[in-house]
Amino acid sequence: MRKYIYISIGGAVGAVLRAGARDLSALDFDGKIPYDTLIINIIGCFILALFLTIAFEILEIDADIRMGLSTGLLGAFTTFSTFCRETVELIWSGQPLPAFIYVALSIGLGFLGAFFGVVLARKVVAGLENRIAEGS
Repeated sequence: MRKYIYISIGGAVGAVLRAGARDLSALDFDGKIPYDTLIINIIGCFILALFLTIAFEILEIDADIRMGLSTGLLGAFTTFSTFCRETVELIWSGQPLPAFIYVALSIGLGFLGAFFGVVLARKVVAGLENRIAEGS
């Protein structure tokens, strides 16, 4: 039961952060590539990979807290459904090329964001291990 409370709290915070980030965006969706959603989702991919790599390889974070932060907070901050709806809107409005570019950018940059999140987390791990080894 505790994990659902953490997921709910994380989800509420993530949804508010997403709404706030979207309100701050100077890149409004006007029938072209929706850069605000693209940027939010890439940031989410990076943070999720960074957090989970650290959570599993450095820190022993409680599973319920991990779920609250990953599934709740980052799951609500990023959104696959908005990405899909915006892609359909582009296609429906007769803009298949921007739709294709949006899908390609979302997938490609999402993977890159996740990759760099893992790389950064592992560099942090290696740095900590080196400091510990030098201190011994």
